[in-house]
Amino acid sequence: MLTHVLLFCFFYTFKKKSGQIESSFTTDVIRCKAAVAWEPNKPLVIEEIEVAPPQANEVRIKIVASSLCRSDLYLLREGKKDFNFPLVLGHEAAGIVESVGPGVTEFKQGDKVIPIFISQCRECRFCKSPKTNLCDNSVPVVRYEGMPEPDSRLTCKGKKLIQYMGTSTFSEYTVVNQNAVAKVDPAAPLDKVCLLGCGICTGYGAAVNTAKVEPGSTCAVFGLGAVGLAAVMGCKAAGAKRIIAVDTNPDKFDKAKEFGATEFVNPNDHDKPISQVLSDMTSGGVDYSLECIGNVGVMRSALESCVKGWGISVIVGFTNVHDLSTRPVQLLLGRTWTGSAFGGFKSKDGVQQMVKAYMDKKIKVDEFITHNLTLNEVNDAIELLKQGKR
Repeated sequence: MLTHVLLFCFFYTFKKKSGQIESSFTTDVIRCKAAVAWEPNKPLVIEEIEVAPPQANEVRIKIVASSLCRSDLYLLREGKKDFNFPLVLGHEAAGIVESVGPGVTEFKQGDKVIPIFISQCRECRFCKSPKTNLCDNSVPVVRYEGMPEPDSRLTCKGKKLIQYMGTSTFSEYTVVNQNAVAKVDPAAPLDKVCLLGCGICTGYGAAVNTAKVEPGSTCAVFGLGAVGLAAVMGCKAAGAKRIIAVDTNPDKFDKAKEFGATEFVNPNDHDKPISQVLSDMTSGGVDYSLECIGNVGVMRSALESCVKGWGISVIVGFTNVHDLSTRPVQLLLGRTWTGSAFGGFKSKDGVQQMVKAYMDKKIKVDEFITHNLTLNEVNDAIELLKQGKR
């Protein structure tokens, strides 16, 4: 299971081989390399796969760079609980439109784009509501028994490859529904802004959009992986006065300071619950807490670290294997417990906003990247992520 000994800045960028986009639209099947997960808890295998041409409302994308997220490892570890196999992982990437299917008007060949695991169709009940960033037309992140798999344009050795989160970016080419693609500034460096396809937006937005951190407030961020660092950055951007970084790895604090953390607490250094430690430090609890790990025990600690009356705790880390609980009095006394998917950003709009913020030097992105590896080295990247190597 995920623990709260998480990595910091661990987005590995897989740089694909360079190549020119064809001068005309193509409807041919493309053969290319991809990292295929044939079964859970096994190394990915670099295979030659076939990528079919895009169908109606779809975009075929040449992936330029893809980053590795803990969610990819979660799926490998948890096996067939949420997804079947074989599949192609990857959901944080950037690339160039190679061709489009019938009905696509928003994109054209050569556009720089970021595929997104949450759609924005702009037509469903959720897209039309300002209260959420969910979309009825998104590929489900969690699947249940009997739920049909969405169609896939990827095949290998005669078998359909499931497209994880509808994206499957550990491939040199992929096909994505146009509702789950954001066009970005042509000047944006794709090997940097690929990180905005998940982790940075998820953590940053959890602070500014979901928690709505207020100037002068006190925040606690649990877990200093890339999502946690992005949450720290969001708390700082929102004007928080104190940002307490919580992690069991003291080596992470120097990096957290770069993103705005003012204090560091290691739960292993104390003989009482971390919620009590934070309560003692803040005269009763923090105004906002963000759990960026995916551990239900830490989620409860984050809630109970909040001040009664108005404290808000946001669940950001993903897990789907354990039930979540707390004593009702924690909520009866006025605390709010909520969750955040993709940082509350309407996906297409949010990615474009964050790319602009990066281009305007208002947010950090480059600082999250610790390794540049090729697609052939994907298993090395996975091991580095597991071990917490910088």
